[in-house]
Amino acid sequence: MARDTERPLRADAQRNRDRILAAAVRVFTEEGLDAHFERIAREAGVGTGTLYRNFPTREILIEAAYRNEVARLCDAVPDLLATMPPREALRAWMGRFIDYATAKLGMADALRAVVASGADPYGHSRDLIQTALSTLMEAGAAAGALRSDIHPTDMFAALAGIALTSAKPEQRDQAERLLDLTMDGLRPAPSQAPDG
Repeated sequence: MARDTERPLRADAQRNRDRILAAAVRVFTEEGLDAHFERIAREAGVGTGTLYRNFPTREILIEAAYRNEVARLCDAVPDLLATMPPREALRAWMGRFIDYATAKLGMADALRAVVASGADPYGHSRDLIQTALSTLMEAGAAAGALRSDIHPTDMFAALAGIALTSAKPEQRDQAERLLDLTMDGLRPAPSQAPDG
């Protein structure tokens, strides 16, 4: 569903759409493909007609919910960098990455069904995430707060590994410890730190 080329939604319609997408992620994560549109609409605080007008099929809703999660993750970067030092911004974003990965893993069956239908929900998601991560790492390296010799694809692989091993809600404490350990490994060597 290519909303990007359509005219912008009214504010109330956009709020409804955002609530539907957030509710869809929660419900598909909990119930997988068995999730009912009625429950999603109820959790979003909208009527089923509103849900069907925005997302006429299950596949369109699942794909839109996933893409919305990717967008939320990537769109957070400018605000994080504007409100905190680059190192803290990266660490905060890494926590959001685990939230995104948890939702993605929870929606795995639903996403597989979308792929089986011929759609590609993953499309450009990897590129978008890599760009977001690169922006954060470059800001940290420029500030002398992060090593400059770590490639963003390696960092992405490390985050994906943490997500695969500890993205379940009951493993969140472990994920946080692993993220902190990863951040320790990103400290610049004394020779890389800025003078003064």
